Parts: sequence; structure tokens; C-alpha cells
Amino acid sequence: MKVSIKCAVLLALSMSWSASVFSAEEGSTANVHSMSEAIDQDVVELNLLTEQIEKNNSSDVEALRFRKDGRSFELLIALDALSVEVSKLPGESPERGALEDLLTRSLETVGEAIFQRLSELQSGIVAALEERDSLSGGARIAKDVYIQSLQSMRFQYYGALVNHLDSRKILDLSSDTQRDRLVAILYLHAEKLAGQVEYANLSLSGLQKQLDAEPGNTDISSVLADMNFQQKLIVANLEKLIGLRDRLGENSNQYKAVLVKSSNGISIDLLSFSVVRTVLRDWGTAMGETAKASAPDIIFKLLLFVAIIMVFRFLSRMTKNVVKRSCEKSTLDLSNLLKEILISGSGGSVMVLGLFMALSQVGISLGPMLAGLGVAGFVIGFALQDTLGNFAAGAMILIYRPYDVDDFVEVTGASGLVKKMNLVSTTITTFDNQTLVVPNSKIWGDVIKNVTAQKLRRVDLEFGIGYGDDIEHTERVLHDIIDNHELILKKPAALIKLHTLGESSVNFIVRPWAKTEDYWDVYWDLMREVKMRFDREGISIPFPQRDIHVIAEANQAEPNKGVS
Repeated sequence: MKVSIKCAVLLALSMSWSASVFSAEEGSTANVHSMSEAIDQDVVELNLLTEQIEKNNSSDVEALRFRKDGRSFELLIALDALSVEVSKLPGESPERGALEDLLTRSLETVGEAIFQRLSELQSGIVAALEERDSLSGGARIAKDVYIQSLQSMRFQYYGALVNHLDSRKILDLSSDTQRDRLVAILYLHAEKLAGQVEYANLSLSGLQKQLDAEPGNTDISSVLADMNFQQKLIVANLEKLIGLRDRLGENSNQYKAVLVKSSNGISIDLLSFSVVRTVLRDWGTAMGETAKASAPDIIFKLLLFVAIIMVFRFLSRMTKNVVKRSCEKSTLDLSNLLKEILISGSGGSVMVLGLFMALSQVGISLGPMLAGLGVAGFVIGFALQDTLGNFAAGAMILIYRPYDVDDFVEVTGASGLVKKMNLVSTTITTFDNQTLVVPNSKIWGDVIKNVTAQKLRRVDLEFGIGYGDDIEHTERVLHDIIDNHELILKKPAALIKLHTLGESSVNFIVRPWAKTEDYWDVYWDLMREVKMRFDREGISIPFPQRDIHVIAEANQAEPNKGVS
């Protein structure tokens, strides 16, 4: 900024204020007077700094220029504030008119000076970028920092120009020409930054794919990190430009959409219905073009996927049938549960293999999927600890086979016929036709009584006769009943013995052997036959008896004695 052009105007302005400032209202006049004195001092110091820069050719020139820019911003802020204070003076006062005339000429000079400084900064940035390309290492980093400082300074001047236009509005000055120039500059700059953001997004996507293919490549990682950093700077600058354009009333929806699609910490202030509509429209267009270009490949892959699934489904059914026939013809004593697991497991394994093959053919990577399944399996396993306990108990039942389907069992207080088994639970049907589903963990952790595990069972019976009955005759009758029953086995031999002498009866034990499936028929037949034969043979089956002895004691009262 050429301070010498503006200094004369400001000094004249200051002299005019000193002659007329006290004729206005006391509060506003005093404020304007103090601000004018501060501006006078800033102008003098900025003039000295400008002269020093023009005479100095050392390495300190850049530092002095940055200092000059900083002081210039302070002066511009003070000038804008002064415009606000002048607008507060009474409109009919001659002092305000004079001040407005002087400020008008000053603001014209300020605007031109800012545009000139922007042109200088642009030239400096271009030269620094060209010089940076030939550098490396620390020198390149230092040059990058210098370029960023110039770009930051340029944005400050953009903001100063917007504030300058606001000051002109306060004084009712026409600013169309300067506004059009600024809008054009901001438009070109926004277009360049938007293009850089989109290019950076594509480059980052390509670099990320290369890094996924070569995870250990440090060069790609370094370039990716540097480009991520550069993209963040570009996005931040584009956000600043959008804010400036919004202050000027310009439509920036297309640039906001670029920021939203870049997904780099976008502020919610950038979002609006039009921005979302623009983003969705762009995405829809991109998806439509992609679908149109790759439709034949998608259809072919889809048909290939379905064909592979159908083939492996057929192979799965065939595998299950082969395993089923093998289990049925096997000489091994396999449990029904093991057979079902082998059959369903073989078919399921073939289908899983087919699914993985189909997914790989359509371009889906199996590595991340398997890793995700592993993590999901860990989480599910932690949440379903009880169910996994049932699986473990089911595996133990499968290995040790304490019972099988169609066995009569007594477990955890439940008894009945085993109807169904799996790795999680066992289904039991009671004799009164109730269905019990018992978790395997409860069965394996308790006593398991398998009533039908053995092919033969002993029928334990006990019969009592009276103490007056013939014991040898009773033994012959019992042996005859046992020998003549067709379901009672000859071997092992039945046992008939006098067992106990009870309180009311002489008790015999009768223990014949029968096949497990004939147990209850033998039991019920013997109970009936013994009662009928005992009745025919005159053998009594006594009721429980107890002898009660009653002792009567006569209490004779003493005779009454007469009273004399």
C-alpha cells in the first residue's frame, strides 16, 4: 500500500478536525477528536516505515514489509471506525459535511492502495511458488511457510476491502466499481481453490489405494500425509473466501458443495437446503454416469454371482446326501446328533465356500470381510456367553454320548423320552406328552440317568405273605409264574429269595430279567399274575397289622365314713 498518497489526505483531515471538532455534540466530537489524533500518529510512523523499506536492500526488507502490512491493517481498522463515528454526528452540521468530503477522498485512495497491494502479493506468491519447486528439505519447508504467510496476508486484505466497502455504504458512497473488481478477484480465487480441493480429493483417493496395496511403503505414506496437510490448508482458505462472498451477497452454494463433498470438518454454517440439493444432484449425476459406463460389467458380475451360488447350492445338497448315506452305511456307532451335525455342517461348508468364491468374483475383498467377521464374532461371543456354554456342553454330549435320541432319561428333575438333540438344547417328551426343552449346560452339569442305555433290565419286585403261610409252597408258585412268562429271559436267571421278616408279613424279592423294551410289560404282568395265583393257592397277602394291648386299672374309692 502506498502510504504517501494517503498521508496528505489524512493530515489535511486531521487539520480540519482540529478547527471544527468542538462545534459538534460533545460525546461524538470528543471521540472523533481522539481517533483523529491516533490516526495522525499512525500515519507518521507508517511514513517512516515506508521510507526505511525504500532505502533498505538487506534481508530485513521482508520483515519490514510484513510489519508495514500489519500497521496498515491497524490504520484501515481505525479509518473504518472513524467513518462510523462521523456518521453519528448531526446530519445538518457543517462539520460533518466537511469531514465526509475528506473521508470520501481518503477512502477512494485506500481502495486503490489495497488493490495495488493485492497485486503485489499475488506476484510475490507466484514468484515464491516457482522458486519453491527448485528447493528441497528445510529450504523448501521454509519457503512453504513464507508462501502461507503471503496467502494469509492476502486474505486479510480481502477482508479489509470488504470492510472498506461497508465504510463507503455508511457514508452513502457509490462502491459498484470497487465491489465488481473485488467480486471478480474472489470468484477467480474461489474457482482455483475449488479445483485444488477436487484435485486433492482424487489424488488422496489414488494414494490411499496405493498405500492399501503397499502398506509398508514409507514414501507413499509421506506423500499422503503432506497432501492431507495441503488439502486442509486449501479447504480453510476456501471457507474464508466463502465467508467473504457471503458478506458481499454473492451465491457460494457451489463452493459449499465442494467443501461438503471433501468431508474435512465442514462447519454447519455452510450447510443449507440449496447446498444439500447441489451435493445430491452432483452425486446423482456421478452415480448415473458411473452406472451407465459400468452397467455391462455390473450385470455380468451379478449373473456370475447368481450362477456360482446356484451351482454351490446344488453341490451342497449333493454333499449332504452323500454324507447322509455314508453315515447310514457306516459301521461306526454314530449318535444321531453327530450324524445331523455332519450332514448339515458339510452342506453349510460348501455353501460358505461358494459364497466367498462368488463375492471374490464380483470384486469384493475377502480380507477385510473376514477381519470384520472375526471382530463381530468376538463381540457376539462375549454377549452370548451362556449360549456358548450350551454349545460347549453340547459338544461334550456329542463326544461322550451319555444318551441319544429315543432314550429314556432322567436329567435335572425332568424325565422322559429324548425326541430331539442339537448343540444348544435337548428336547424331551414326558409320558404324559409334555415337551421339555432343557439347555445342554444344565444337563451336562448334573447327574444324567439313562434308563434305556442297556439292552437288558432287571425287574425288581417284592411280595409279602402272612406268617402262617407255607414258605416253600410260596417259592414254588413264584418260580412257576416266572418260568411260564414268555417275556422273562432264562439268562440271566431270575432271583427269588425270602428277603425280610416284616412287622406284618414275610417278604420275598422277585428279580427276573427282561429286555429293556419289555420292562413295563413284565412288571405289570407279574404284579397281576402273583395276586391272582396267591388267591387261588390260598396264600394271603396280609394288611399291615399292629397289636394294641389295653390294660384296665380299677380305682376303688374308699367308703365314706359316717360323721358322729
